[in-house]
Amino acid sequence: MKILKIVLILMLVQIGFAQAQEKFDIYSITVDPFTQVAEAKVQAQKENKNILIQVGGNWCIWCRYFHKFLSDNKKVDSILNANYVSIHVNYSKENKNEAFFKAYNNPGRFGFPNFLVLNSKGELLHIQDSGYLEEGKGYSEEKVSRFLLLWNRLSTQQ
Repeated sequence: MKILKIVLILMLVQIGFAQAQEKFDIYSITVDPFTQVAEAKVQAQKENKNILIQVGGNWCIWCRYFHKFLSDNKKVDSILNANYVSIHVNYSKENKNEAFFKAYNNPGRFGFPNFLVLNSKGELLHIQDSGYLEEGKGYSEEKVSRFLLLWNRLSTQQ
């Protein structure tokens, strides 16, 4: 009887833990990143913006932290939305998107997440290691804002 009670308690704890987990599914393993960039280029040219590619995966805790950071920080989110067309490109054991990453100088060498800044023509301007934007167990409003403003369309026009 004690074993049955222990098993039931463990099952309830596990169910509660699973429900407490936030669903995080913003990196698609099936979407073609070249198509994503092509679509982003059209939008970026129309809106006079650069493109920000967030490289990571649903498995990545720092990708989750960044997503939550943007959700909670309206100032940084507004800087992002005002200046960039933003897309997410997956890297995972199910789909490493090797051809895409090779075409963009293998940004995975910096770890995950990392950020690629492209101009509206799709040309790579910068690869940003997210470690420089972190602060404690999250991201720095000052550092992320500065990064986004330094690489926006107006500051990178030639």
